[in-house]
Amino acid sequence: MKKRIQNILPLLVLSPTMVIILVFVYAFIVWTAILSFTNSTILPRYSFVGWTQYIKLWSIPNWYTAIKNLFIFTPLYISISVVIGLSLAIFLDQKIRIEGVIRPIYLYPMALSFIVSGTAWKWFLNPGTGLENAMHNFGWESFTFDWIINSDKAIYTVVIAAVWQSSGFVMAIFLSGLRGVNDEVVKSAKIDGAGFFNVYRYVIIPQLKPAFASAVIILLHLAIKSYDLVIALTNAGPGNSTEMPATFMYSYTFARSQMAIGSASAVVMLLTIASIFVPYIYSEVKNSA
Repeated sequence: MKKRIQNILPLLVLSPTMVIILVFVYAFIVWTAILSFTNSTILPRYSFVGWTQYIKLWSIPNWYTAIKNLFIFTPLYISISVVIGLSLAIFLDQKIRIEGVIRPIYLYPMALSFIVSGTAWKWFLNPGTGLENAMHNFGWESFTFDWIINSDKAIYTVVIAAVWQSSGFVMAIFLSGLRGVNDEVVKSAKIDGAGFFNVYRYVIIPQLKPAFASAVIILLHLAIKSYDLVIALTNAGPGNSTEMPATFMYSYTFARSQMAIGSASAVVMLLTIASIFVPYIYSEVKNSA
């Protein structure tokens, strides 16, 4: 009896959490998928219309703008964050004395919400109150940095803010990977005459493949569901020049009262994320088996 209680107790402890997850995550995912096949507007309706909403979705110009911005934002966001994060990790891996002070400074942006970061960067990049105004006050009258109000360049301000927010987190991933590298292999490479850059290029960095995969997967997930940073920074503007799939989904579901279209866009986002995560999880499980 005692052994049975010990076996059942963990399930009893975890059951409330599992029920909450099943209801408020997976049940709502299923519900959203169902709504995408209906003609729901401001309120749910359950008259099914087949693939009509998906056909409409791919005929909306704003959706194509959101997809285009996602393809601009994602490669820049991931590549720059990885380069900066890896560089910071290598710097801290040199066992510098003030690592305990510098590391929290690098990690601090990730502790902030994306709303706070977006608002702060909005003030900083505003030509009337931010960097451009400061340079003019210092006497550099010809300096201009109006990307945030330029429809052709506004998406790059989102990249800047997102990279600043995430680089410290990526640094932590790479730093943990660097601290797990076999020191004997590194010492052998140095004895054989390999310099600093060659040691990292040919010996250490190739051993960081799991860290690279984890960083890219997490950043890709953050890129696809980017919403609060975009809203706080540009509100998807000027116009709709910084529209992203997540902001499109919210605006069509709640602002434009086209719940079915918003649900269809949410399902497309979910399938995109699943197409990335499922193969990755499968490969991890297969390799660990």
